[in-house]
Amino acid sequence: MEIIWLGHSCFRIKGKEAILVTDPCGPQMAYNLGKLVANVVTLSHFHAGHRNYLAVGNEPKVISGPGEYEVADILITGVGSYHDGEQGAIRGRTTIYSIEIDDIVICHLGDLGHGLSLHEVEELGNIEILMVPVGGGSTIDAKVASEVVRLANPKVIIPMHYGTDVTPWLDSVDGFLREMGVKETARQDKLNITRSNMPSESQVILLTYSQ
Repeated sequence: MEIIWLGHSCFRIKGKEAILVTDPCGPQMAYNLGKLVANVVTLSHFHAGHRNYLAVGNEPKVISGPGEYEVADILITGVGSYHDGEQGAIRGRTTIYSIEIDDIVICHLGDLGHGLSLHEVEELGNIEILMVPVGGGSTIDAKVASEVVRLANPKVIIPMHYGTDVTPWLDSVDGFLREMGVKETARQDKLNITRSNMPSESQVILLTYSQ
C-alpha cells in the first residue's frame, strides 16, 4: 500500500486493487491535488477544504457519512462524531472512517473536534494506521490528539490538518511531536507499507505534502 499526503486532511491511498482519496481540498486551500483519480472518495464533512470530490477523476464512489460500505474490495465504516466539543452546536457533525484495504486497517479521524473515550475508540476496531488532526483551531489540538493516539494504540501515526506554509493559521506539528515524545523525525514523500513491514511499536510518520 502506498500513502501520499496531498495536504490538510487529504490522502491518496493506493492499494493492490483500488485507490481511495480522503477529504480532497478545495482550490482555496492552495494545496496541489494534481491529476487525481480514485475508485472511492471519503468526505468527513462538507466544509470547503474537505469536499472537493469533483477534482477526483474516474467517477469515484463518494462516501459522505456514517454507515458500512464496500467499494472495489475496500471495506469502509463511517462513524459519526462532532466538529467541536459542544456536540456539534458550533461547527456541526463530522465522520470518522475506518478503512480496511490490503488487510490493513486505517482510521481517518476527519475534522474531529473533541476527545474520544476508550469505548468510542474500541468501536473503531483494531486501528493499525491512524490519521489524526493535530493543528487545533477547528479540530483537536496536540494534547488531545496525543491522548486519542494513546487510547487507539496504532502502529503508525500520521499527523494531518496542521500548520504549513499553506495553512499558517493552524498550529504546527511540533507541539504534537513534543506531546508524543518524538525528538526528531525525518519527513517522507510517501509511505509504502504492508503487513510484513508494519512496525512492531507505535511510530510517528511525517509526510511531506505533495506539491
